Amino acid sequence: MTSRVPVLLSSSSVFPEPTAAAFQLAAALGYDGVEVMVWTDVVSQDAGALRGLSEHYGVPVLSVHAPCLLVTQRVWSPDPWERLRKAAELAETLEAPTVVVHPPFTWQRDYARNFAEGLAGVGDRFPGLRFAVENMYPVRMAGRQFVPYVPGWDPTDTGYPAYTLDLSHCAASHSDPLEMADRMGAGLAHVHLGDGTGEGRDEHLVPGRGTQPCGELLSSLAGRGFTGAVAVEVATRGAKSRAVREADLRAALEFARQHLTASSPVDA
Repeated sequence: MTSRVPVLLSSSSVFPEPTAAAFQLAAALGYDGVEVMVWTDVVSQDAGALRGLSEHYGVPVLSVHAPCLLVTQRVWSPDPWERLRKAAELAETLEAPTVVVHPPFTWQRDYARNFAEGLAGVGDRFPGLRFAVENMYPVRMAGRQFVPYVPGWDPTDTGYPAYTLDLSHCAASHSDPLEMADRMGAGLAHVHLGDGTGEGRDEHLVPGRGTQPCGELLSSLAGRGFTGAVAVEVATRGAKSRAVREADLRAALEFARQHLTASSPVDA
């Protein structure tokens, strides 16, 4: 009998509440752990504070999302390599096995030029961690489309040892998550669970409220030999109250557990 795939609550899912609220809600709702999104909240950057929250609520940190967003370009350092190293140190200190990282932005020329080699070097320095590169999506504005990532939004085109599969990003890029998972193969290390309608923007809906095959993807993980975690990454900033946010996060957890239990094999 295989062990249960851990279902984590991303701290981004409680925004605009602070990082601490993710631990409180994860404990109250029965999540297996937390994914810490490192951002401008100083608690998200502080290993001691995070360890204290983890111990207080009895919820481990099982993944760290490096500060790769536009709003986090100055967190810790303006140097993206330094930010990634700091994220790795944070994950190592907290005994979180996975660091989520985005492909470089087009304007990060030095970072992008040696990204694959540099990532391998950081991996050598932190051999206990998996650096899981996340699939992104083209940006559509005013009827035009552009890709703000180098060499592109799909990391499987380059090839990396480990990947994060984000279903909401699949919706925004009009790509099939099951085919994406096939391309990631044994490198599929982590899943960001959120839904989307395919309207061309990143929606991060509660799974089951969009058009993505979220349940089918989850139920296929056992047959793929998946040994990572599933992190619920949904947008609740529009929730009218804490009770509504809590209900959405409970629904996402129940969806994940239901479909992870209903596992099915994948053709070799």
